Amino acid sequence: MILENERLDRYKLSSLTYCICGGDVLPFEIYKRWEEKFGVPIYQVYGSTEAGHVTYSRIGKEPKPGTIGLPLKSRECMVADPATLAPAAPGESGELLVTSRYTLKEYWNKPEETAKSYVQIGQKIFYRMGDFVSRDSDGELIYLERSADIIKHKAYRVSASEVEAVLQDHPTVIGACVVGVPDERVGERIKAIVVLKEDARGVGGAELLKWCRERLASYKVPGYIEFRDMLPKSKVGKLLRREIRDEERRRMRKDTKSIG
Repeated sequence: MILENERLDRYKLSSLTYCICGGDVLPFEIYKRWEEKFGVPIYQVYGSTEAGHVTYSRIGKEPKPGTIGLPLKSRECMVADPATLAPAAPGESGELLVTSRYTLKEYWNKPEETAKSYVQIGQKIFYRMGDFVSRDSDGELIYLERSADIIKHKAYRVSASEVEAVLQDHPTVIGACVVGVPDERVGERIKAIVVLKEDARGVGGAELLKWCRERLASYKVPGYIEFRDMLPKSKVGKLLRREIRDEERRRMRKDTKSIG
């Protein structure tokens, strides 16, 4: 919002020293534009109401794209298989679980919500963050996906953002949104919605699917591709994938009623 403000150049911001982003993972495009404009990086902070602040980028060290920083010393973080709660192997992804002597351990008078969000492992009660992450070699957490954005296809877990990143690497693609469409046979079908550059000529779904097959495991390749002029985004450039998911579900319900 600051970068897009039409009065930005009227202000002297040379005293700006630190910038911290919270609430969501910062899009890399916004990070680069900011750094080019002000020469100051944007550090990341990550957490939730239940767990408080969990991770921070280290001040004075260039933030790594996609990372949400290192866990605070007061927070114990565990990357676990969401189904079994077994710890994920080093480098593998899983759901982030957090505990601390300072964090909440239940919802007041809401046993059902407590059972969904809190788990006991050994003598400790962990909060399920609902986000999929992995750890890099330095111990920093890499944000991968909100659990709602993991597509369950043929018993595999497919990261929507991974498929989007591959599509957006194609020289004619300027935007992509990947969602799961409910399917009784495979759980969810993988659908990609793509925006092409204005001067793109002769690029169709077949070419983009071939591009994906050459770069992704076979079970991650979209089943079909739809082309649009634009994708829904927030004011800070975040892709509003939920809007696309809801739209697809409304379309399915409408189609079902029409058949009935």
